[in-house]
Amino acid sequence: MHRLRLLTILAASWLASITATAQSIDVEIAGVEGALRDNVAAFLSVKRYAGAADLDQDRVDRLILRAQHEATDALRPFGYYDAHAETTVTTVDGGWKVLVTVTPGDPVLLQEAEIAITGPGRDEDFLREVIDNSPLRPGERLSHADYDRLKSDLQRVAASHGYLDASWPRAELRVDVASRQAHAFLTLDTGERYRFGETVIEQDFLDPRLVNRYLRYKEGDWYDAILLLRTQFALDDSDYFSVVEVLPEQRDRTAKTISVRISGEKNDRYRYKVGGGYATDTEWRLLLGWTNRQLNRRGHRLWAQAKYSAPEKSLSLDYIIPWEDPALEKLAFNLVAGQTTRGDVDTKGITFRPSLTQVRGRWQRVLFVNTDYTRDTVPGAGVDGAASVSDNRNFLLVPGISFALLPPGFLGTGAADRGLNAELLGSASALGSDSNFVRAVVKDDHRFDIGGPWHLVLRGEIGTSAVGDFEELPSQYRFFTGGDRSVRGYSYEELSPVDDSGNKIGGRHLLVGSVEIEHDLPRNFVVAAFIDAGNAFNQFGDPLEYSVGIGVRYKLPFLMLGIDVAQSISEPGRSPRLHMNFTPIL
Repeated sequence: MHRLRLLTILAASWLASITATAQSIDVEIAGVEGALRDNVAAFLSVKRYAGAADLDQDRVDRLILRAQHEATDALRPFGYYDAHAETTVTTVDGGWKVLVTVTPGDPVLLQEAEIAITGPGRDEDFLREVIDNSPLRPGERLSHADYDRLKSDLQRVAASHGYLDASWPRAELRVDVASRQAHAFLTLDTGERYRFGETVIEQDFLDPRLVNRYLRYKEGDWYDAILLLRTQFALDDSDYFSVVEVLPEQRDRTAKTISVRISGEKNDRYRYKVGGGYATDTEWRLLLGWTNRQLNRRGHRLWAQAKYSAPEKSLSLDYIIPWEDPALEKLAFNLVAGQTTRGDVDTKGITFRPSLTQVRGRWQRVLFVNTDYTRDTVPGAGVDGAASVSDNRNFLLVPGISFALLPPGFLGTGAADRGLNAELLGSASALGSDSNFVRAVVKDDHRFDIGGPWHLVLRGEIGTSAVGDFEELPSQYRFFTGGDRSVRGYSYEELSPVDDSGNKIGGRHLLVGSVEIEHDLPRNFVVAAFIDAGNAFNQFGDPLEYSVGIGVRYKLPFLMLGIDVAQSISEPGRSPRLHMNFTPIL
């Protein structure tokens, strides 16, 4: 009997604990929306403890008593100092439902925002820019967050530009609840500005003079945290280090300088690369690569790569020497042997290309000389229709120069394919070449945000050449177009003048343009509609080919994967073409 009674008591206690655990509070907030509602929810204790395991009526009563004050306090940072809140509680299925109804009332308006800069940095443009973009606007509702953000931005910008002793002689926000008026007063005293002091480099595998050339600042320059960050990026991208840190040391308050310490660990010397895939321009492709990141203490590199695809089969070797600014400049020697197919022209040969990459302002300049020994083969028709082959061997010495407009903050020795690029090259028999010609190409590619989820992509390319005897011009310096990055209603480099046998042999000139509208969708998807126009031809004024199409894109952090379906409208009888493309996001 006693055992039965004990079991009954234990069972009742167990059921009671389950019931207590199941109890919860359902909180609903009415009267405010958006950020105001979110802040009320964050302030409410009853909201935070809604799912607590030890809820009972006494604790719920205490939480509800605090709810009215918490709800009104939550609106003060938004300028609502005269808010009112009421709570209604009902019991539902052993739990509680709490309705908090908030009436914000009339807001306090900002009447005055007096922002001043004193000290040596009072006329600095970067501080004036922060004030010009101040979120504090007289006549609008007071926002404590805007006041705090402006104060924080001024302090942060001053410190990042070397005013590390900046202080606040006055930082005051006056609120007159009765008149619903507020006055903000901020005075920043910049103090003296600091300069870069000594830089200590802790590593033992590179010549310190090479590492010093990666620095984006010099000793004695005004201190700038952005330059430290750019130095960090430059050393990270150098590929010499597995880990590298660029850190400011303690400031010297007497000399007004900040020393910098750079420490790094050596990266693995060898890197291997294996890649493959499929694209409509290249079809199936395979890539094998090998790099010696550091041949010596001067940072020289050796790079080898093999490519295999339908239009290109090649082996290449590069020897790279860091130049004056090794983050942006290099001296390179490139040797390529292989076979390429453009139109109906098959080219085999070897090219040796020394080049010097330098930066002048925002332009990256490349000086180069191509030494080409090639053999062009074109199928043809001989006597009585018999098959024949046109075989043209060439030796060329081709000096040239190219320019690329670099995006702000660019750090790298290879300019991106997108953006403004121009190239001029040529050759002459006086140099020992088999052909006399001059060739120029200008191309540009930009993406514009035109409002909300809409984007505009414009792309254009124009090329022209002057040549004494066009038949002597090797195919690698002729123009072809068509494919994923040009006129998408046509296959890769399909558009070209033809010879008497109908073979596509390339043209003297090139003109390509594209207009594309993109619309962002959820989950990083994008839809696009486009129109392309262009052709390769021998006379300006020859007709262009046109195509229209639609596409779907998927955005990754640094890459956009796309599938396009394009239809020629200048030749409407052609079948639509499917194009796959991979575009870097800049």
